[in-house]
Amino acid sequence: MKNKKAMLFVVLVVIAILALPVANLIFKPQPSVALSSTASGDFVTVAKILDAKCAMCHTEGETLPFYASLPIASGVIQADIESGLDHLDLASSLSSEQGQGLSEPALAMIEYTINEDRMPPTPFLAMHWDGALSSSEKKTILDWVAKVREETHRSGNAADEFANEPVQPLPAEHGQDPVIAALGDKMFHEVRLSGDNTLSCASCHGLDKGGTDQAQFSTGIDKQMGDINSPTVLNSGLQFALFWDGRAPTLEAQADGPVNNPIEMGSNWEEAMAKLKAATDVVEAFEKAFPDGLTPENVMASIATFERTLLTPSRFDRYLRGESDALSDSEIKGYEAFKEYACATCHCGSALGGCSYEKLGLKADYFHKQDGEPLKRDNGRFNVTQNERDLHRFKVPTLRNIEITFPYFHDGSTSDLKEAVKTMCRCQSPKPISDADTDLIVAFLKSLTGEYNGQQL
Repeated sequence: MKNKKAMLFVVLVVIAILALPVANLIFKPQPSVALSSTASGDFVTVAKILDAKCAMCHTEGETLPFYASLPIASGVIQADIESGLDHLDLASSLSSEQGQGLSEPALAMIEYTINEDRMPPTPFLAMHWDGALSSSEKKTILDWVAKVREETHRSGNAADEFANEPVQPLPAEHGQDPVIAALGDKMFHEVRLSGDNTLSCASCHGLDKGGTDQAQFSTGIDKQMGDINSPTVLNSGLQFALFWDGRAPTLEAQADGPVNNPIEMGSNWEEAMAKLKAATDVVEAFEKAFPDGLTPENVMASIATFERTLLTPSRFDRYLRGESDALSDSEIKGYEAFKEYACATCHCGSALGGCSYEKLGLKADYFHKQDGEPLKRDNGRFNVTQNERDLHRFKVPTLRNIEITFPYFHDGSTSDLKEAVKTMCRCQSPKPISDADTDLIVAFLKSLTGEYNGQQL
């Protein structure tokens, strides 16, 4: 009798376990149309796959399965959705052009996830037996990624074997007006833009220091200290926004900020222009370069033009262009490890970064080591948007010349490159990293140190 009761109990448990996934097959909600409702062209098929297999956790406001309101399930599902949106919000990543505006990081993330077979996660598949991506669906998505990358993000000068890499070589030419760029060079080093005639853009972005000041925080007018690390100006023209929080959409807008900042250059454009207009050579130079001569806007434009010339090709670019001996075996293995640990999903494109905002602390808390209340700088993009989802989300920095742009992170918390790699893998990578692989990635990163004006940095 006891055996029969035990058997009956086991049968009932099995039925209960199977009831939810079976019910999902029978009574599942209508598939999402978040992406496919506005899709066109090659993206239609891809959008339908993403809607059916990915949208539940990677778009906001999706219809959830019936069991999502159950006491235990609701918390688990909500946590999965929050994590999914933190990693990649598909709806916001895809523009109205149905994929043609998809960012390089979004492409790289989708590609990496499929190649590594990381999604959907096992608990999801246990409840949704039809949730796995088929081989044909994976191929459809990967073919689309390659096509979009070729049409919108390829540099055009990579060797055929690297044409579909998430990382691309630098452009061969900067394409800027040489007269305006030369004038911008002078303005970049012009101390009269500061309130006391002691500071220029180069004070915090020294071209002899990797485009930074190699300090945790920059020293401004009257020896005032900032509270956020100064990013490199080198290759900044390849980035989609400026400052750690992305508050400047262009280099021109970025050039406006420090002049007006009371802690940095401590001036304003009215004062700066009065000093510049008193200099005949400056006035004449602007009259030759711009139809309307010397104006604040033209000073900013000249600085931005100069900054767009600051490309620093490295041995790694030569490797991507087909020079197989440009890197050592360790550096090549380091590049493969860089991709294996998902570093290239954010640090991609020709700048190896600078083209997305990502949350710091996806896998582990970055900010736990800090004492006291969180600082405003740690809010990241939230300071601009006031959107809670942007809390701790930062513009991804470029990794070019990373060997000499220490200290690292927005708070300049370490000058040790190996320690920085270990921290990033702990906080961001989907899998733990060995000490040997850390060394390989560091070796690869050092190959990104480039040249400027024909001189090794």
